[in-house]
Amino acid sequence: MPEGPTLAELGETELIRRLGAFAPQGQFADDAALLDPALFGPNDRGAHPLVVNTDVLVEDIHFSEATMGSSDVGWRAAAANLSDLAAMGCLSVVGITVGLVAPGHTPWHWVEGAYGGMAELLGAHGGVLLGGDCSGGRQRLLAITALGRLTSGPHGPIRRGDGRPGDQLVSTGAHGLSRLGLALLRGDAVPALPEASKERAIGAHRRPRPRFDAVAAVRDTRPAGLPWRVAGCDSSDGLAAAAACLAVASGCTALLAHADLPLPAELEGLAAAEDWCLWGGEDFELVLALEPAWAEALVEQLAGARRVGQLVEPQPEGPLAWTDGGGAIRPGAAAFSHFS
Repeated sequence: MPEGPTLAELGETELIRRLGAFAPQGQFADDAALLDPALFGPNDRGAHPLVVNTDVLVEDIHFSEATMGSSDVGWRAAAANLSDLAAMGCLSVVGITVGLVAPGHTPWHWVEGAYGGMAELLGAHGGVLLGGDCSGGRQRLLAITALGRLTSGPHGPIRRGDGRPGDQLVSTGAHGLSRLGLALLRGDAVPALPEASKERAIGAHRRPRPRFDAVAAVRDTRPAGLPWRVAGCDSSDGLAAAAACLAVASGCTALLAHADLPLPAELEGLAAAEDWCLWGGEDFELVLALEPAWAEALVEQLAGARRVGQLVEPQPEGPLAWTDGGGAIRPGAAAFSHFS
């Protein structure tokens, strides 16, 4: 019998914390890794910092043939990685490497579609396929490493731990639409929707877009004289999980308000609306902590962005709570677990 807890018992957050013991302190604290160009030699001093991220999509955990074709799988795999680059403050991508695992009976057409989907998304952001590896296995898997660079000047990185009490929490877009798209693709019971709403929800699930445009808006709306300090992460695991990550990394509590949740119109009247907004995941928006004046300027400029809460001094309820003493926010039925 194995000793100690299983991965399912640990959960992703605790697993990452424990794995961090094998790396330099703080190396696992963000959506991606920042590499100082000086590490590569004197000729690279002064170059823009390199940002590196790895993400894995596994068949029947992150995707299935019942809900998307191979080109959508490739797009989503690349988008998940590019979203983490955006969450670190990158405005574009350099390129990706791809590790492909698939059973021998996998048709070439599936592989061709997956790489075509990746190339399509990369082409929209100036990135290229840099290489990779392939192997046989019992189920299909795409392991992608993405590389980006931060720009020069006053625009610095976005770090999870740079939040402060008093910062406003801003979501760059609605949450819960991807989860609705998944429900529609699986044939779950949901209220009748117009065809345009169905297409929007399914598109949000199959073809999310990394929010490099939101990073540009953050840069452009920084009030004059205000130093660069932005905390943030992407919301691939859900709005609540992102807010909690920022709170824990910044030593704060994140307070969210029911009235301010960024619900898409398509979820109106749905019993699971709040749960899907908080915990549905795979919306790939950014959740940012900014000084109030900066948050206000960003919300005014970036379409779809809205204030959803604030960071405060640590509270007894823990890292995530409702405003006005509404109690701690606990994972809902839609909360995703990688090892369940």
